[in-house]
Amino acid sequence: MLESAALEIAGLQPGSRVRVTQQLPQTHTVWTTAVVGTVLRYRQAATGSWFAHAKDDKLWLDRLEIQKDDGERVSLILDRYSVIERL
Repeated sequence: MLESAALEIAGLQPGSRVRVTQQLPQTHTVWTTAVVGTVLRYRQAATGSWFAHAKDDKLWLDRLEIQKDDGERVSLILDRYSVIERL
């Protein structure tokens, strides 16, 4: 398991098999979801958000694109609650 997905993601090459678990904290519970698939690509991309006040007035997000076993392609935005496991 990787503690910091954003810092360690560079080690994941396209073709690597991973499980990405993401959590969304709520007031009294936590919503958790996991996606298993093959890494297609990792990139940082701007949101185009006008309120970001960051480089070029864009908020840059870590994005991981994977392909699930059934062929579905999934684009995940990684944050501090994302855990990536190499399978």
